[in-house]
Amino acid sequence: MDAITCSMYIFIFYLSHLQQTAVADNSSYIPSENIVLNCGSNTSEFVEYDGRNWNGDIASPYVPSNADTKSLIVRAPNTRQTIPEVPYMTARIFKSEFSYTFNVTPGPKFIRLHFYPASYLQLNISNAFLSVSASNFTLLRNFSVSLNADYLNLAYFMKEFIVHVSESVLELTFAPSYNASDAYAFVNGIEVVSMPLDLYIQGDYAPLPLVDHSNVVYIYNGSAMENFYRLNVGGEQIPPKYDTGMFRTWDTDEVYILGSNIGIQPSNISMPVLYADKAPPYSAPADVYRTSRSMSPFENGLVNLNYNLTWFFPVDSGFLYLVRLHFCEIDHDITKINQVVFTVFLNNQTAEEQFDLIAWSGGPGVAVHRDYVVMVPQVIEGKQDLWLDLHPYKDSKPMYYNAFLNGVEIFKLSNVGDKNLAGLNPPKSFKSGSDVKAPRVAKFNRSSKKLKFILIGCGLGAVVLPILLCLVLFGLKVIRPRRVMSWCGLAVHTPNQIEKSKSSFCLHTPNQSEKSKSSFCRHFSMREMKVATNDFNETLLVGTGGFGNVYKGSFDGGATYVAIKRANPMSEQGASEFETEILWLSQLRHNNLVSLLGYCNEDGEMILVYDFMANGTLYDHLHLRNRDQDHHPLSWIQRLEICIGVARGLHYLHTGTKHKVIHRDIKTTNILLNHNWVPKISDFGLSKEGYPSLVTTNVKGSIGYLDPACYQSHKLTEKSDLYSLGVVLLEVLSARPAVSQCEDDEHVNLAEWAMLCFENGCGEQIVDPNLEGNIVKECFEL
Repeated sequence: MDAITCSMYIFIFYLSHLQQTAVADNSSYIPSENIVLNCGSNTSEFVEYDGRNWNGDIASPYVPSNADTKSLIVRAPNTRQTIPEVPYMTARIFKSEFSYTFNVTPGPKFIRLHFYPASYLQLNISNAFLSVSASNFTLLRNFSVSLNADYLNLAYFMKEFIVHVSESVLELTFAPSYNASDAYAFVNGIEVVSMPLDLYIQGDYAPLPLVDHSNVVYIYNGSAMENFYRLNVGGEQIPPKYDTGMFRTWDTDEVYILGSNIGIQPSNISMPVLYADKAPPYSAPADVYRTSRSMSPFENGLVNLNYNLTWFFPVDSGFLYLVRLHFCEIDHDITKINQVVFTVFLNNQTAEEQFDLIAWSGGPGVAVHRDYVVMVPQVIEGKQDLWLDLHPYKDSKPMYYNAFLNGVEIFKLSNVGDKNLAGLNPPKSFKSGSDVKAPRVAKFNRSSKKLKFILIGCGLGAVVLPILLCLVLFGLKVIRPRRVMSWCGLAVHTPNQIEKSKSSFCLHTPNQSEKSKSSFCRHFSMREMKVATNDFNETLLVGTGGFGNVYKGSFDGGATYVAIKRANPMSEQGASEFETEILWLSQLRHNNLVSLLGYCNEDGEMILVYDFMANGTLYDHLHLRNRDQDHHPLSWIQRLEICIGVARGLHYLHTGTKHKVIHRDIKTTNILLNHNWVPKISDFGLSKEGYPSLVTTNVKGSIGYLDPACYQSHKLTEKSDLYSLGVVLLEVLSARPAVSQCEDDEHVNLAEWAMLCFENGCGEQIVDPNLEGNIVKECFEL
């Protein structure tokens, strides 16, 4: 089964790098200071991810001479999880105030603090509350690394600040936040990197528009900022070594897109990027401007008028935020004013009513950015969402109704009076007492069979297909059938903007206790459910499964469509599955996972509300179950793209969250397709948190998809999901069900039959006849 795991990650790695070309800009900024400290270490180590040598801080000139008596040097516990050695496996612990002193040139500096919450020296990580200050600014106050890691769903993380150093010394001070014998502070890594004076603040008192106000805000050049988000919208992550000399990380925007209307991701990797006067080349890497996210294609322009392209960003309440939007027209057919015009909304307020990039930049391929200041009031304590919406501006009657974005950066601004950047800790989310888990790296066990990659003449399909087959050939075995009921209904696609709640919603279930409550999930009343479904009218019934019936519902007079799944009181899938579905989907956000909008548990009912998936299930399209509709067989390219999306979603569940999630019911009826044919993994009622020693006495899954190794050993790992994915890939390739219901079919089990075909050298026999001529025979050679 290790070969399946390896092949899965090779598959993801290849496909992600197929779309990204990292370009080092010749006009990168050269920082005068580039200090990186691996705290608690006495060696210098090169880190490939950011291309720098990290120096240990033991006996370094940046720590005081009495550092040995004022702090402790520790190493993280030897866990089996994969945590980067540098800078996270060593730390410096402080029981009292401790300062690092850096001799630097005056001007703004990036300060990046790296944290890995672990039980150092058997200290209770829940007692680590620290305060950090720099140049008279409070960066963190009473900050819990553990609570913030749980909230972010990350095993380790970095906090980035920008502080203006007025003289030649930067003093960075750490201290435990309260006077108790067991209180302590710690840090794993520190970066101090200089930056251009005018990178984010133009001048001593830079005027910037305050959204929803007629006046402007003057930002002092000596203000401090905290970076909350820096995203390469529509593109892949850009690591620090491919930034413009300042070692910033540009993350993907996938988890911040609201609902299923994620748009499309146009790119023009070979396009030369020109920089406007107010956007120098070091503003952002060229790859940020070569990729984008836009609404539907131009021919679907009228559809675009029905919804917004929406992102949401949890931020601290009670602060001003600087929002920088990056734009570059990558379509060389867009050259004139009034071809594409759209409105920019920030927090439901108009930031830019009529944004025409060509009118501002002068033509395609020119990189620009726009800055706005948004006030996030102290309506509630803690976190609330900052919304970003784009919508076509139709009043000018542009040629195309579209909107797009290339990049976004969001910074919290320090309060003027007390020079404070510190926010509140998030609520306690996961049970304490266990070390943070990080994704494991799968290892490949060599097999006697070697997969031959025939690239010439096969194109992309020839590369992807052998990898897909490799997921199957080394792991599929005989499986015992068992009875299982699962929801085969639809989730949903919203053609309009989801109603936005101003307050964060907290879910609490009896079995959840200390677990995280998320603002991604809303509570609906029973009255709202009845109105949305016309009192559960049977004419709106779109599916039935083990959990119950699925109805097509609507809000706002039909402007927003949802799928409403109502539990059957006699269902075998009861309260446990209901709570599990809410628990996982309220915490997980990914383009290839179905979006849970909310739930209703009034009057003894258990109801779940999802985005509406206009194209139903993958099963329907493979087996043409809906014969009353004009269903055409999926093309080979469509099938490949669907497989890629499912693999990405599953890869996120296994490695993209702090607590690994094992789905346990991957099958084609649980893969839903939105209006753009983007696949979404659904039905998390059987899901479990995975860890190496997890043994289950209650083996669950679906006939034909259940991993026989799990069935026999009762040991649950991510490989169980990969086995199921292998069956799905065979089903996509062959258009045959996992288990045939035809009495005359001698090949009942798809996995067994496929293995037999490949062993006999006739693997091409499993291919769907509708794909004949699209895949060359050499692709099946082993």
